[in-house]
Amino acid sequence: MALEVSFTALVISLASSTAVHFGDLGDPATGQTQPVNLAGAAQTIELLAILEDKTRGNLTDDERQVLTQVLAELRLRYVEIAKGPK
Repeated sequence: MALEVSFTALVISLASSTAVHFGDLGDPATGQTQPVNLAGAAQTIELLAILEDKTRGNLTDDERQVLTQVLAELRLRYVEIAKGPK
């Protein structure tokens, strides 16, 4: 079964990569969670922000909504992890 190739799939793929950097998802190759990598997460979030900037006005409403929502959630998660345990 072929995976869907679309802008939304790209955004979800980058979001999943960020979740791996956060230690929230297992590495797709091993299934094991890795230690938190805030630098890697920040870089992927920045890539998504660049996509948001460079595609402004060229996305469908659904694509824009997915990108905006994913970025908001990832940024909040980044702040939570950067603050450390409560």
